[in-house]
Amino acid sequence: MHQANSDFDVIIVGGGAAGIGAARQLAASGLSALLLEANTRLGGRAWTLEIAGLDLDLGCGWLHSAEKNAWVGIANASGVRLDQSIAAWGTQFRDLGFSAAERAEAWQAFEAWTLRLADVRNTTDRASDAFDPASPWNNYIRAIVSFISGCRPENMSAADYLAYYDASTDSNWRTRAGYGALIAGSFPAGVALRLATPVQSVELAAPGVRVTTPAGKIRARAVILCVSTSVLAGDTIKLPAEAEPWRTAATQLPLGRDEKFFLEIIGEAELEDETQVLGNPRDPHTASFYIRPLGRPVVECYFGGEGARVVENGGPALGFALALDQLAALFGEQIRKSLRPLVASCWSRSIRVGGAYSYAVPGHAQARRALAQPFEQRVFFAGEATCVDEFSTAHGAHDSGVRAAREVQAALNSR
Repeated sequence: MHQANSDFDVIIVGGGAAGIGAARQLAASGLSALLLEANTRLGGRAWTLEIAGLDLDLGCGWLHSAEKNAWVGIANASGVRLDQSIAAWGTQFRDLGFSAAERAEAWQAFEAWTLRLADVRNTTDRASDAFDPASPWNNYIRAIVSFISGCRPENMSAADYLAYYDASTDSNWRTRAGYGALIAGSFPAGVALRLATPVQSVELAAPGVRVTTPAGKIRARAVILCVSTSVLAGDTIKLPAEAEPWRTAATQLPLGRDEKFFLEIIGEAELEDETQVLGNPRDPHTASFYIRPLGRPVVECYFGGEGARVVENGGPALGFALALDQLAALFGEQIRKSLRPLVASCWSRSIRVGGAYSYAVPGHAQARRALAQPFEQRVFFAGEATCVDEFSTAHGAHDSGVRAAREVQAALNSR
């Protein structure tokens, strides 16, 4: 029950996986809670869009590390069926442009690079320093890193990357209804919700906080910030001067670039269900193409890192053109007649997101722990970037929201 000088016990800022995880934890706590979301929908970087009769995930689409992924349990409890088939990653349909022998050699080079990261983290901590200058597959490694982390190895902490690598598993599941739909649909009853309500500022107002929105000010005993590091480090939300160390930590955990482009298959084409091709394994800007995922008549085109930055700067038309060029180089020019642009993401241009997911810059892997610390037991932080090893995942974001909500409960119950 909130105190007389507050409107709510807790305000949650951000309705993505972290905010929803926090809301679910607080729903049965006895504390009054309000979630404020700037967008007109829930889910954040989890977004299932229904288009052309298809449910397509423009954000996260795979339930990674399924054995320990909280969304698996939530899906099971909600009656949402999960597809557990093995992803086609690492394969190349009909060996087009990338033979089996080349794939084996390239993957061996990638694994050797990963092993060398253990030494690099104790020196420069710069992931690019683990490259073998004599390897012909360094551009392939750059491409794979761009899909995983959305950044250039020169900008990435080796220690941070290894933390995720060591924690992740090979179980990656999907749901036909969409990961974004699962996350958005799990918002609990018992927590107030206001969509299309961007937060403009968070102020300290003893004994709690005051949150300003276009609709007015709201007082609470505590606030949980579940927004991206781009938002925390930027000026979209004005934070107290005392929060500068958290803003600094956010700048050390920038968001990478990853974008999805969907091409609709409209004619006869030699494109088989659940297959994959890498556009050009020797080009660090290449896209990865997942063909007919779950049997749907689409090609999911995935641009990462510098490739995603190119399409961000050039716009969706350039992204679709590059995707079609790469597919035509593999399948022949006739493939263009069977494909047409359907929809594309634009995460980097969203002022309320600002990119894909976080990576740590060299020497600053510990910024994740720093960002997760509460301020004066009044301002709490959640989101994938606050996870030390499950970052860049929706289940990591969920778990961080639960963690922050429990911290709030302990703090308010002790007052």
